[in-house]
Amino acid sequence: MAQTTYGTIGFIGVGHMGGPMARRLHQAGHALVLMDADRQVAERLAAELGERIQVADTGDELAAQCDLIITMLPTSAIVRAVLAGPRGVLAGLRPGTPVLDMTSGVPHETQRLSEDVQQAGGVLLDAPVSGGVARAQVGELTIMVGGAGSEVDKVRPVLAAMGTQVLHVGAVGSGHAMKALNNLVSAGGFLIGVEALMIGQRFGLDPAVMVDVLNASTGMNNSTQKKFKQYVLSRSFASGFGLDLMVKDLTIALSIATEEGTPSPFSALCRELWASGATLLGPGQDHTAIAKLVEALAHTELEAAASAGS
Repeated sequence: MAQTTYGTIGFIGVGHMGGPMARRLHQAGHALVLMDADRQVAERLAAELGERIQVADTGDELAAQCDLIITMLPTSAIVRAVLAGPRGVLAGLRPGTPVLDMTSGVPHETQRLSEDVQQAGGVLLDAPVSGGVARAQVGELTIMVGGAGSEVDKVRPVLAAMGTQVLHVGAVGSGHAMKALNNLVSAGGFLIGVEALMIGQRFGLDPAVMVDVLNASTGMNNSTQKKFKQYVLSRSFASGFGLDLMVKDLTIALSIATEEGTPSPFSALCRELWASGATLLGPGQDHTAIAKLVEALAHTELEAAASAGS
């Protein structure tokens, strides 16, 4: 397995997810050049981390200093603007530099962008993550990587600093496809689980006890384990992953189904419900707030009994 040591890493997008991931790379011994749409965010992280940290104003400035570049941005359109703009990364890219797009992106756009990176002398891999802010903070993300196997092997040590599961899922674009489909399954499990809690509460069951039973039974899923008590029944709705981003990922999943000619009626319904929830609740909502859509339809708020355990 061919592996390469990268001294200085450029990290573009150091917000809720990117910030913790950059910290993990710094802890692993990498020098970093940071860049963010909000320069103050990058400057605060640079001040926190201290040594071997710089802040860049433009993509070409960052690229000229780096052996490897990571993007952790909201959309593929923003990734393209950061990479291919007039002062973008590709304008300063060193020959042979890997670009790891860890955004939850659009697979076909990723494939087109890969061609642009190749023409600039670099190589693009898509490497979206699953696990949320909590697992980003402790370096326990699952990372789905698309690209040539030999190129994945070279960057595996860098990815291993941020995640405990680094899974090569196929050619360029495959990582982004897998991430969208993973979130489709997660979104479906969340909605059906919340509906079950509402039905049970209306019957007289305690939703917190229901969660305990589900977690000891075949109804267990990520939402029953890590979201319902923590963010819904607590009423905090603060998982750190936005409702708008979930709708984006579900839209990507449905676009893949359409492009591949795959019937997906349940998936389409799931996406429409999440999109309806986003419209109802407005911008800036955590994705776990989708439970409020179920509550609005039932005219009932989910709540755990006062005696229920955590």
